[in-house]
Amino acid sequence: MSGVLLFGTGSPVLIDVEESLHRAGLPVAAGIRNRPGACHLPADLPARAVGDLDDALRALPFLVPLFTPAHRQVAALEAAVAGLAHPFTLIDPSVPAPRRMEAGPGSYVNAGCSLGSGSVLGAFVFVNRGASLGHHARLGPFVSIGPGVVVAGHVTIGRGAVIGAGATILPELTIGENAVVGGGAVVTRDVPAGALVLGNPARIVRPDLGGYKGLAVS
Repeated sequence: MSGVLLFGTGSPVLIDVEESLHRAGLPVAAGIRNRPGACHLPADLPARAVGDLDDALRALPFLVPLFTPAHRQVAALEAAVAGLAHPFTLIDPSVPAPRRMEAGPGSYVNAGCSLGSGSVLGAFVFVNRGASLGHHARLGPFVSIGPGVVVAGHVTIGRGAVIGAGATILPELTIGENAVVGGGAVVTRDVPAGALVLGNPARIVRPDLGGYKGLAVS
């Protein structure tokens, strides 16, 4: 058996991950339904329950196609408990990957992105469509970057933080762990851990949000 497993089928963003795999010439071996409820796996692809995993499937690489950092972390832990040991790193073939860049296990970069040289993406980072990451950007594990985000050079984004669609982060700033930058915000100063910032220039509207959707990555 060959291909890549998609562990978690409850998010509509799965369709973009599947499309990136298709462009890369990589088949989806199966989608793993780790939760009851809606399944966004295309009907022509096989869906399996966690309990249906056999040795052949456990040997395959896997991605977690979920945007919410805490959900992605939980699913990644469940995958490990189920015996999956090979998180896959996928940069959409439309994206020119710099020679001097590190992308951690389980990380995903969607179509149309621009990646700066010298950047480091931690494990299970999710970068959505059309985002631009500047040179020497540092993204911690389980960071999620929304569509059309612009991250300037030498920006550090802490573990589990979320940058909403169309936001801009100015150079040499730090976004704290589990912080949330709202869509369209323009960040001109550091953002504390667990805070929600909105607006242009971005202001703290909640200092204790605790994480995207109130869920922290540990």
